[in-house]
Amino acid sequence: MTDQTNGTGPVSIRTVPKPWGHETIWATTPGYVGKILHIQAGQTLSVQYHNLKDETVYLLSGELVYRVQEGDARQGGVAARGEGMKDVKLKRGEAFRTSPGTVHQMEAITDCEILEVSTNHLDDVVRLKDRYGREGTSAP
Repeated sequence: MTDQTNGTGPVSIRTVPKPWGHETIWATTPGYVGKILHIQAGQTLSVQYHNLKDETVYLLSGELVYRVQEGDARQGGVAARGEGMKDVKLKRGEAFRTSPGTVHQMEAITDCEILEVSTNHLDDVVRLKDRYGREGTSAP
């Protein structure tokens, strides 16, 4: 397999278990990362934002509620607490972009497969709320 940062050719694919399902990371380069998120029905990801990571998701299958807070959480205030988030229902074939500083959360109504493409900032997660008690969660 080819080191994805240095060459052209077949690449290693890895699966990362998550409390809400798992993610398959199929591309990791200096400029971008490609993943498929497999979220089980009724599960949610953290209420979170990213300082640098810019991501776009495309719903391959299932029904998803994408919650988003207007404003830039990096500036503090209401946006940084994740209050008053707006629900956007995504169906198969729809996409949504989240720019840095935007508080967001995904909830799977049915089992979902989501294609995510983002900048290469995998550890850039500021969790505001997390039902699984993971590290990095701040009290609102």
